[in-house]
Amino acid sequence: MSVNDDQVKGKMKQTEGKVRDAKGDLTDSPADDIAGKAKKVEGKVQEAFGDAKKAVHDATH
Repeated sequence: MSVNDDQVKGKMKQTEGKVRDAKGDLTDSPADDIAGKAKKVEGKVQEAFGDAKKAVHDATH
């Protein structure tokens, strides 16, 4: 089972988002909280794109 760049980058963005979201909770910063949530969503979308790309590759090879 191989992993592509989009899957890895998506997971990294989700982790960055979790950290920033936690920072927002700790510092009571709505801006960090929102930015963290947005980064997590961005990461989930990129990971899903990577999953789809992998599925197409696996189906055609």
